[in-house]
Amino acid sequence: MKISGVDIRPGNIIEYEGGIWRAVKIQHTQPGKGGAYMQVEMKNLIDGRKTNVRFRSAETVERVRLDTKDFQFLFAEGDTLTFMDKDNYEQITLDKGVLGDAAEFLQDGMDVVMELHDERPISVQLPDTIEATIVEADAVVKGQTASSSYKPAILDNGVRVMVPPHITSGTRIVVDVYEREYVRRAD
Repeated sequence: MKISGVDIRPGNIIEYEGGIWRAVKIQHTQPGKGGAYMQVEMKNLIDGRKTNVRFRSAETVERVRLDTKDFQFLFAEGDTLTFMDKDNYEQITLDKGVLGDAAEFLQDGMDVVMELHDERPISVQLPDTIEATIVEADAVVKGQTASSSYKPAILDNGVRVMVPPHITSGTRIVVDVYEREYVRRAD
């Protein structure tokens, strides 16, 4: 589906110069002289490159629709991750780089959504939040409890997050996967 360059929105997936790109940030600019344009920061979904492109209103780009399928994470082996299609139980192996930093939050048996373009996996979406156990948390420094201070803690998957002072080692918490932030204590 063709769309005008100024109609691109964050999250749109477009075909540009033979690649599949996701619009990350956009900025609409109307200079005093000349026509308006859209400054778009894009990330290549195949190799992870980033680029900034100016699209004028007269330019059109092809908007790509990705198919989504439910998969289950099975296991990690070195730099590869193995997923299973929940419909036909076929297994697929991907490089860890496809997930980026979110790969650290994968848990055995976790349900994920895989985006496919022409039957080829482009990206993997994890749940927005996961539960994790704190294995190491710094002690509270006396006098710091009056303000809303946070202390560093290490989760059972090795990720460092900042947590409130009352959270101790062994506590289960809910963590935002993409922001890497403490959300709340797990029930």
